[in-house]
Formats: sequence, C-alpha cells, structure tokens
Amino acid sequence: MKLLLRSLVPIALSSAALFLSSCGNVNSTKSGTAFSFDPPAKKPSNPSAVKIHISTGAGKLYVTEGNEVLLATPVGVGTKASPTPHGSHRITSKTRHRRRASSPGAGYPMTYWMSFYRPAYGMHWGFVKPYPSTHGCVRMPLNSARKVFDMARVGTPVIVSSSSPWDSTIGASLPRLDDSSLPNPPDSYMKSSKVFADMEQGKMWNFN
Repeated sequence: MKLLLRSLVPIALSSAALFLSSCGNVNSTKSGTAFSFDPPAKKPSNPSAVKIHISTGAGKLYVTEGNEVLLATPVGVGTKASPTPHGSHRITSKTRHRRRASSPGAGYPMTYWMSFYRPAYGMHWGFVKPYPSTHGCVRMPLNSARKVFDMARVGTPVIVSSSSPWDSTIGASLPRLDDSSLPNPPDSYMKSSKVFADMEQGKMWNFN
C-alpha cells in the first residue's frame, strides 16, 4: 500500500492542478461552518470507476475517477476510542432521507446515508468539527453529502486510511470547517419533513 501511495503522488500533484484550475480553488486560510461550504464537483464520465478515499489523519474525503479528483471536502471522522474503520470497503446501501433508529437521538436526520462497513458505519450529513469527534461514521457538510450521494452508488469502493496522496495538495487548499459553536435545532424541526426538504435545497434551519 505504501508503494502504491508513493507512485500516486506525482499523479495526485498533476490532478490537483487540473482540479483547482477547472473547478475553482478554495482558500485554505478561510474558515467557517460547514453550511457555508459548497464544493465544486465534476460529474463522472464512468460512474463504475468512481472511488471514495477518506483520510482520517487529515479529516478529508476525495471522490476520484481514475487519477482525477472530482470532489474534495473536509469531513468529521471517528475518535481514537471509536475510530472510523480503516481498510478497503464498498458502499453497501444508500438512503437519501434516513433517520437514526436507535436511542439516544432516535429520529435525528442522517441525510444522504451511505453505509460502507457493517450496518452501523456510514457517510452522511452531520455537524463537522476540525478534529475527530464521531463514533466512527464520517460526517460531511450538507452540500458535500448531497453531491457525494449523487456521485456514488451501491458497490462504490471506499478506501479509508490515515492519509491520502492529495492531503498536501488539494486537501491543503480546503477551508477549516467548525460547527461546534452551532446550536442544535429544535426537535420539532429536526423530526419534521421540512428538514429533508430544506436539505435538498442546500439549507438547514437558520444556519445559511
């Protein structure tokens, strides 16, 4: 795996230049909440060639097709006590408007759900923090989650590792996102159908 990563670095550098010139550069000096982040994305020409790479060390996710990065986004990953499982996985199910089934937090929206390791581990919308903070799932900004959900399909490979070749290039250009200061919206909103309708429009409550 290390040899493979070394061989991909030159390719990643050229891909970074292409991605940033064609899709727009996000200034890494900027910071804000995940609701202000809307990553550029390129539609895959061959959906069967799409892969998702998650760097737990950098807290970044990259959607690729061959050697090209189609989308890059900051994400929230699992803590040391409950890490996001490393390894090569595949998306096993997708649910656009999913709610948490177990307590505590039953009924809480986990929109754009994509499971990739056992039923309990997946990628989905969630409040993003710039440090490991989840129970193993991968939380994405709202616009990132919607776009990744539409680009991926059941069977799409998901590679989770401590680092990715693009961390020092494309990943370094991404902003620092921190939702830790945001209040939790009221249950009356979070458990209503409006939360899903709003999310489909890239907004939520009064955060936008």
